[in-house]
Amino acid sequence: MVKRGVSAGAVLGAAFLMATSAIGPGFLTQTAVFTEQLLTSFGFVILMSILLDIGAQLNIWRIITMTKKPGQELADQVLPGLGVFITFLIVLGGFAFNIGNIAGTGLAVNVLTGISPEWGAVISAAFAILIFLSKDLGSKIDLTAKILGGLMILLTAYVAVTTKPPVGEALYRTFVPAKVDFLAIVTLVGGTVGGYITFAGGHRLLDAGVVGEENLAEVTKSSVSGIIIAGLMRVLLFLAVLGVVAKGHALDPSNPPASAFKIAAGTVGYKLFGLVLWAAAITSVIGSAYTSMSFLKTYSKKVRENYNIAIIVFVLLSLAVFVTVGKPVKLLILAGAFNGLILPVTLTAMLLVLRKKELFGNYRHPVWLTIFGVVVALAVGYFGIVSFKDQFLKLLS
Repeated sequence: MVKRGVSAGAVLGAAFLMATSAIGPGFLTQTAVFTEQLLTSFGFVILMSILLDIGAQLNIWRIITMTKKPGQELADQVLPGLGVFITFLIVLGGFAFNIGNIAGTGLAVNVLTGISPEWGAVISAAFAILIFLSKDLGSKIDLTAKILGGLMILLTAYVAVTTKPPVGEALYRTFVPAKVDFLAIVTLVGGTVGGYITFAGGHRLLDAGVVGEENLAEVTKSSVSGIIIAGLMRVLLFLAVLGVVAKGHALDPSNPPASAFKIAAGTVGYKLFGLVLWAAAITSVIGSAYTSMSFLKTYSKKVRENYNIAIIVFVLLSLAVFVTVGKPVKLLILAGAFNGLILPVTLTAMLLVLRKKELFGNYRHPVWLTIFGVVVALAVGYFGIVSFKDQFLKLLS
């Protein structure tokens, strides 16, 4: 049984780590673009994606914590070598996105101070490294995720109030949409619980010892809370941007969310966006590096013995690519579509673990939750393939 104080902090910390890992530069841009395209009907897309997110995350977090094993080890139980394959996908996707996250921190510091994005990225990477050098790594990650996650939500809420969006119409269209974009729904699901993101919180609970049937209620609470936190940020950003585009303003395609904040509150709004972007990007850097190495340590003794150092090297490599090559836009576009393919693979692998009843002790997974997980895996898998194919063909053209 976990000590109550430690469990409470880890439960909330895991929820915020997962949520802030999801809320990165791509999350901000994606939400602004879809809001401009779908207007109030984007509320329906958010609602559907949240329900699917919960279906995926509840399954994965319960399976990890009830078996007391990380995702990659469970995948190897299903099929020898599957854990290695999933680790490859997670680390590759995490590294590609981390380059974008590092770029996001640099752009944010540039907005706030005017210094170059490259130097902004170096300063931000140094901040992340200081956290990873801490002896009490878990609690420092929890605290950072909670503080910066709360900051993002408060600042975005302020801008949402400033823009005075048509809340009544948005609420109505959330349940009665004028148009439905299924690809947008699956894109949001992939961006919220795809790739490494859902494992960020699950592995954090595992590291904190929040496992076993005695902690089932805490695991459920943490997994749903993570989705709600990310969903709240998505809703607030949706309303903030909606208040701008509903009045006929066009967003700058080179940086849609920044232009929305600037139109809403002038220079102050632009600086607020810099803060939101930095908080979103740096927490995603932390979540990506921590989770990617949590997969790799199963297969590397050096990573296990030097976990903090391995995480720092991961961050430095991401920084080096950004500073020397710049933001690899095509790679990041393809990685975004690739992320949609990782979730069906990892979720299906976790659902197949349910056949290994000897791993679960007395715990029995609800049938309705298994069915829910299968539906999410099939839906995201189909649309993920469609999205990846489209993006790949664009790269070839």
